[in-house]
Amino acid sequence: MFDSITLGQYYQTDSALHRLDPRVKLVGTFAYLIALFVVDSWVGYLLAALFLAAMIKLSNVPFRYIVRGMKTILFLLVITVCFNLFLTPGEVIWQFGFLKMSKEGLSFAIKMALRLSLLILGSSIMTLTTTPTQLTDALESLMRPLKKVHVPVHEISMMMSIALRFIPILMEETDKIMKAQIARGADFESKNLIKKIKSLVPLLVPLFISAFRRANDLAMAMEARCYRGGEGRTKMKPLVYKGRDRAAYGVLLLYFAACIATRVIF
Repeated sequence: MFDSITLGQYYQTDSALHRLDPRVKLVGTFAYLIALFVVDSWVGYLLAALFLAAMIKLSNVPFRYIVRGMKTILFLLVITVCFNLFLTPGEVIWQFGFLKMSKEGLSFAIKMALRLSLLILGSSIMTLTTTPTQLTDALESLMRPLKKVHVPVHEISMMMSIALRFIPILMEETDKIMKAQIARGADFESKNLIKKIKSLVPLLVPLFISAFRRANDLAMAMEARCYRGGEGRTKMKPLVYKGRDRAAYGVLLLYFAACIATRVIF
């Protein structure tokens, strides 16, 4: 049931993106997400889609595997499109009762759907090609200047990495609990809203207990291994920029400049 969630999962394969420095991928993802809010024309969205298609090709991750993550935001996508479609004022092109669809609303709804879809797919590419350990190292390295103002950089990076790693684990745990409850007669498919809310109680209670148990086990494991934070710790594989990483930064800079140019020109 939850196998469609790809965010937070790592896809093991060999590709140009897998071999890149995780700092490049993290910066590149943030740059891509910012660029999605910079562009405001069809040419800009086409450029963003082509750039994402190139990254998917370089990742060697099957396109079907990436796209199935869109199932989890389908409801949110439909709601967002409907709100923008019928609540944006402008030139009315269709009307049924109190529902009015404007030309501006149609354009804005399509752009918003494209933006959300590209945002989710772009974020998934980073997690599919980068292990949680690499993400932790990249976050810590990029936020290192904040140590001068006494920000616990290592601890923040560790918490974000653990949270990201727990997403697929908790989804798998939820699926197991749901199947166990269904075998005992629970009804999660009822169309009655009140019954549906009540059916969540036997699901959420064991899920929270399982999450706290896993968190306690993780804390005990870290304690047993004498974990005391990032101060004085060394790394088995220190991050070092290579030629391909600098070339990737150059491509990102060109892409971001092209996005700004599309907003100015178009």
